[in-house]
Amino acid sequence: MTNFQRLYDESEKTKVRFIGFTTDDVRYDFGIIYTNMFFGKPLVVCMQTGCSTLLDTDDIHDYDHLKKIFRLKSEKEAIDLAAFFEESLPVSYFETQYD
Repeated sequence: MTNFQRLYDESEKTKVRFIGFTTDDVRYDFGIIYTNMFFGKPLVVCMQTGCSTLLDTDDIHDYDHLKKIFRLKSEKEAIDLAAFFEESLPVSYFETQYD
């Protein structure tokens, strides 16, 4: 058996929001998991593809990242999704734990 060093093992009660919506072109179904882990960034899961990422308001305008992570077909889809996340994700404020 391989030795390993556990870095963390946390349990917490979390808030999860499931939301489905459409644009003119695409239907989306997401789960947004609000947690105290990950520097306050919510874990966003696409329920259609299983793709997930940590997102905050600073990340959502990286359209290339959104296209890659959520397998979007166009920049327009990324812009539409960013507009949704801008209204749906909380502003996160955190202090880094590493110097």
